Amino acid sequence: MTKLLSVRQRRRGASALGAAAILAAAALAGCTASRPVSVDDYPEDVRQRHPISLREGPQKLELFVGVNRGGLSPAQRADLVAFAHTWRHESTGGILVEIPWGTANARAAVDAVAEVRSILAASGVSPPAIATRRYRPATPIKFATLRLSYPRMIAEAGPCGLWPRDLGPNIEGIDPSNHSYQNFGCAQQRNLAAMADTPADLVQPRGETPVYTARRTVVLEKYRKGEPTSTKNPEADKAKISDIAK
Repeated sequence: MTKLLSVRQRRRGASALGAAAILAAAALAGCTASRPVSVDDYPEDVRQRHPISLREGPQKLELFVGVNRGGLSPAQRADLVAFAHTWRHESTGGILVEIPWGTANARAAVDAVAEVRSILAASGVSPPAIATRRYRPATPIKFATLRLSYPRMIAEAGPCGLWPRDLGPNIEGIDPSNHSYQNFGCAQQRNLAAMADTPADLVQPRGETPVYTARRTVVLEKYRKGEPTSTKNPEADKAKISDIAK
């Protein structure tokens, strides 16, 4: 009987120790969850948090060719000339012309390709730089177009609108550091990347043109004599209404 009581007492003691260990672990977990966050997970500088990256992407132009037309309209010819002009300045490869196949306007689109090639060649695009291939639209009922594209450099930042952490108190605790939130500055970086005419300017400056030696000599000579170096506009007095403030 005494042995049986001792065994039961041991089991009760072990159960009590296990329960105490579980409670201690829960208490520690609670302390960990309520600990204030003091270190940011992202850089404070928006240029590092949302860097502007350069990649190669397509520049596209779509030409709608009617079933019974077989040629381009004056507006489409103007768009094609502008497309060829931008190709000369920013392309990193040739022009690809995709011709619809299996559609109602497929024959008219094929007839329009000859005019497209002619306009591109007249606008300065070398004929070997123009390639063609056929494509079949997923929906034949949809108005298929002649697709022109060429690769070029694109600057981009983002994606924006990501909120990995709340600004106020949350499950991680309260952050008293007053750091900027993760999405701060993303729209500014994205707009700056979109406004860059030449994405390479975001990486390095363009080469400078030589100085105008004749004008520099005149300015330095005036400076040596102590005379004003500014250039006076000979037609500046024509815009005056009166001489009251003279």
